[in-house]
Amino acid sequence: MVETVKLEKRSDGVAIVTLNRPEAANALSKKMLIDFQSILAELKLDNEVRVVILTGAGDKAFCAGADLKERRGMTDTEAIQTVRLIGATITEVEALPQPVIAAINGVAFGGGLELALACDLRVGANEAKVGLTETSLAIIPGAGGTQRLPRLIGPGKAKELIYTAQRLTAEEAETIGILEYAVPWAQLMDKAVKLAKAMAKNGPLALVQAKKAINKGLEVDLATGLKIEELAYDVLIPTEDRIEGLTAFAEKRPPEYKGR
Repeated sequence: MVETVKLEKRSDGVAIVTLNRPEAANALSKKMLIDFQSILAELKLDNEVRVVILTGAGDKAFCAGADLKERRGMTDTEAIQTVRLIGATITEVEALPQPVIAAINGVAFGGGLELALACDLRVGANEAKVGLTETSLAIIPGAGGTQRLPRLIGPGKAKELIYTAQRLTAEEAETIGILEYAVPWAQLMDKAVKLAKAMAKNGPLALVQAKKAINKGLEVDLATGLKIEELAYDVLIPTEDRIEGLTAFAEKRPPEYKGR
């Protein structure tokens, strides 16, 4: 049986998750979503994985969003349930303790862009196009797009993109802050891996707490956010890794972090 989602764990602490339905533009079928959730549950508990890269199989699509062919045969209730499943899966991506980099290898429309928005950083191939295109189908983004895009690029521009269902080039997406980088397709994974390795060499517990402090802090006022940061910092004080970082600095050598 073909794996709808593939997982590769590298020796450098980087894991690569690949959506693997290239024949269907890596659209999110129900089976893929279930398989995806299983992999996310595994990654969440794997202390050896320090950074995750999420990409799509092939050179055409990162993810085209929901599987509309599958949805065509659903009742209204089934369609709503599937949208909820997509949203819950995307939220699980966002909730991973490790930093997640989206390597957008092709089109990312609708739920595909919503999935990328749940990642910490986004790198796109120059050939890729992105957009929340749901209003052109008489629906709205239903897996977090109306919430995550305004938080990322501001409400005005997000409203424009959602209301018009505009499809952006990678260069345009980089200019307005949806992508951190737009690079040639052949260099996409190299760029994503380079970023991931630069993160993975740092204290893994620090990465977890930094992500938590940033994500939770964005949801609250500044004073509360500063308290969240303070508590996240306090968690790291008694760790072995913090002592190793100080010792390695004093001894002028690279630190060897254990995640303890």
